[in-house]
Amino acid sequence: MRSTFMGLETNKRGLYTQQSGLYTTGHNISNANTLGYSRQRVNIQATSGFPGIGLNSPTMPGFLGTGVEAGSIQRIRDSFVDQQFRQESNKLGYWESKSKAISQMEDVLAEPSAYGLQKSLSEFWSSLQTLAANPENGGARAVVVQNGEAVADSFNYMHKSLTEIQTNLGKEIGVSTKAINSILDQIADLNRQISEVEPNGYMPNDLYDARDMLLDELSMYVPIETTYEKSGGRALAIAEGTVTVKIKTDGNPITVVSGSSASKISVDGADAEGNPTGPMTGFTFTGGPAEVGSLNVNNMQLSGKLKSLTESFGYVDGTNNEKGLYPDMLADLNKMAQEFAKAFNAIHYAGHGLDGSKELNFFEPYTLDASGNIDYSTMTAGNIKVNADIVDDPRKLAASDSAGEVGNSIQAKKLADMQFDKLPGLENTSIQTFYSGVIGKLGVEGQQAERLTLNTATLLGAVSNRRDSISSVSLDEEMTDMIRFQQAYNASARMITVVDETLDKIINGMGVVGR
Repeated sequence: MRSTFMGLETNKRGLYTQQSGLYTTGHNISNANTLGYSRQRVNIQATSGFPGIGLNSPTMPGFLGTGVEAGSIQRIRDSFVDQQFRQESNKLGYWESKSKAISQMEDVLAEPSAYGLQKSLSEFWSSLQTLAANPENGGARAVVVQNGEAVADSFNYMHKSLTEIQTNLGKEIGVSTKAINSILDQIADLNRQISEVEPNGYMPNDLYDARDMLLDELSMYVPIETTYEKSGGRALAIAEGTVTVKIKTDGNPITVVSGSSASKISVDGADAEGNPTGPMTGFTFTGGPAEVGSLNVNNMQLSGKLKSLTESFGYVDGTNNEKGLYPDMLADLNKMAQEFAKAFNAIHYAGHGLDGSKELNFFEPYTLDASGNIDYSTMTAGNIKVNADIVDDPRKLAASDSAGEVGNSIQAKKLADMQFDKLPGLENTSIQTFYSGVIGKLGVEGQQAERLTLNTATLLGAVSNRRDSISSVSLDEEMTDMIRFQQAYNASARMITVVDETLDKIINGMGVVGR
């Protein structure tokens, strides 16, 4: 037999359930501007009908509804869109970092400009042509020396500036590894908190949001894949569980977070601050689920800020050669300085100065091998300079091919014409042609990085908008839900009043006879 007070209980459940809906709506509205927040909804479900199933159940025509209950409070999230977002975020991290590194290099080289190496070389050749016309003119000689120093200074400035930026990139790698370690520790700690809450039958939605934000941030540094493990106990079927994070490689992925355990990444051969001291050989993961795992630029998939920084800073490839954006450019500049000085010195060494001096090299430093041959291996773009003896006395500038001939300018003409000489060490091109090729290649790489940064940012924006359309809070929608839950709450309250009036008639108006 049904309970006389059954209607009260049914509508009391309705009050509580609609109240939960109102509270959840208020929580969504309060967090409309909270970064990373996913809107939540109450999963409303009907309670079991009366009577229940069993041999002792009363017989009656069908089940009688007993009301409603809030089964769970769930956040609205699409795991497939999350995966897309992290993939695009990973690509953007790579191209954005590379575009920044190339942009800094372009700022240093500054070509074409009124102060770059091209301009210095042009003025140097022009001053040599002037000297060829007036070999006995002291002013013309001084200008050649000054322009030679300008060329050396241009080499020095570019080398020093690029080296400083490369050092900063190394420090950024160290900072990135610290950031990754912090993220991994936080994810592991959130896993621990989630595993403590879920077995009690609750949904820690705000902890899920915090964890997903960390996964989004981690995906910018390295390519990741995630799997989830159920917490057990009384955990709901829709509970997410703890996340296992793996870093993708060309081989087996490296597990870096499992449950409440996290590994730590470090730079191989780092200094006390965790920064690389030379070309990158790789990274090592220690502790936690990884135990010992290694990651280098050759087995890391082509994406992520960490790989881009490594490629820009410099790394050792599979053949034990140093490669990278900045090492390659510094190597090209060093080769230019050496080949330029070698060819120029060879012509100058054969000439004679106004003061009778001979067998002088215009550029230094260099060393002599056991046979007395000049070795330019110690010369770099960072230390090339004009011979101090010539700087002190421009008369020593060898413009003549014979001693004692004041008007002889044959050697000066040869020095001026060297701008057109094809140098074997520069791929059989002139120094300015080679440099133009280096600048042109950099420009192409810069345009590609800028274009792909824009493309990936656009794709990431599209995925982000799609994710926001699913997970973010819409105030219009929440206002509609608020009115909907409010009306349902009022209706349940009115039903309680009706049942109360009915019970009042039964209790106080029935059973009174003879009055």
